[in-house]
Amino acid sequence: MQTLCDISRIPPPSSACRARLPAVIRAGARVLLCSALLSPATALALDRYQGSAYSERDGSLLYRETHWRYQDLGKPARLVVYSCADGTPFARKRVWSGAQASAPDFEFIDARDGYREGVRRTSGRREVYVQANAKAPLRSRAIDAPANAVIDAGFDAFVRAQWPALAKGGKVTAKFLLPSRQSFLGVGIRKVDAAAAASADELRLRMNLDAWYGFAVPETTLTYQTKTRWLRRFEGIGTIRDAKGRNQAVRIEFPQQPAAGATQADLQAALAAPLQRQCRG
Repeated sequence: MQTLCDISRIPPPSSACRARLPAVIRAGARVLLCSALLSPATALALDRYQGSAYSERDGSLLYRETHWRYQDLGKPARLVVYSCADGTPFARKRVWSGAQASAPDFEFIDARDGYREGVRRTSGRREVYVQANAKAPLRSRAIDAPANAVIDAGFDAFVRAQWPALAKGGKVTAKFLLPSRQSFLGVGIRKVDAAAAASADELRLRMNLDAWYGFAVPETTLTYQTKTRWLRRFEGIGTIRDAKGRNQAVRIEFPQQPAAGATQADLQAALAAPLQRQCRG
């Protein structure tokens, strides 16, 4: 259900109109139009939290991500804005949950090179798409999500649904969608030995490719707070790529749980913020 207004999709005024309007007024008019198109029920139950991604190689801060969770016409939705270390936004992701919480629709765009990926519904079918950069062709492929499918941010919903089995140490299997390959890969998720946890209030999970060659694929480790089932830390290959277009190994820390108080205007501003093509420094 992709109803929340995205200002980037609103066409700018004609060239004749632009010549007569100051830039700030032109931008303001588009924001007002976006606000007018929003349904009163679009952005309810807003909360927001932040994460910081560090390089696994040298520990340097690579980027920050701000997550907005809200109800879009009664269904869970999410906006993620990725920012440079200096706070400049360069990428954006939107997620819409459906009947299968672990397998939502989503769209991701990185303005640095125009990379795009996502899952959408088109002409009565569901498809995964990917575009390597702004000049590359868009590739898409129809998909049917299996019962144990995991798509993007749906991983958190999957873990919560499987929490009892994971907490007891059992292995859980899933089919994880890899947009770049446009296919689902089998993965296994299991609790890490309690001795490796930093405290008794942590549940550490490790995800590996569920195949004989899985040893050759980097593993992902996730640390949850036991009482709240809050994801504190992600360690593995992240979504954001480096300057050479390669996915990088990161540690993402989420020190604080979502805080209420974000407004619909805050959400609109996050959607309207222009994405920059490079990070400085």
